[in-house]
Amino acid sequence: MDLDLILWPLVAQVILVILLFIRLGQLKERARAAGVVDFELTALDNDAWPDDVRQVANNIRNQFQVPVLFFVLVLALHARSSVDIYALVFAWIFVATRVMHSLIHIGSNFVPRRTRAFKLSLVCVAALTALLIRALVA
Repeated sequence: MDLDLILWPLVAQVILVILLFIRLGQLKERARAAGVVDFELTALDNDAWPDDVRQVANNIRNQFQVPVLFFVLVLALHARSSVDIYALVFAWIFVATRVMHSLIHIGSNFVPRRTRAFKLSLVCVAALTALLIRALVA
């Protein structure tokens, strides 16, 4: 199997984060143009931004929590030449759940649905961890 295939879900996850930063910039610019931002307050407190800006900013913050574990696991599996169909499936499901989580978070922000997406992403990280452990003890 081509080991580099595991890097595509990693790239997709990075693209998701880039798109979220672009969206954040758009919302901040819209808030600035509408004159609803006190820049002295926002310099010290992100809560001074309108709710839609904070919602996207909170989601971006989430992208540097569990996804960091995903990045480490993907790179470790690649480095160990331990990429198989299971790793690819769990990696792509992880990315799909993070996209779902983001869409929910910056959209309806319905917490029970968002939590389900988060839990499924965590299952994928656990599975990737198990695959790495298997590779390390083999």
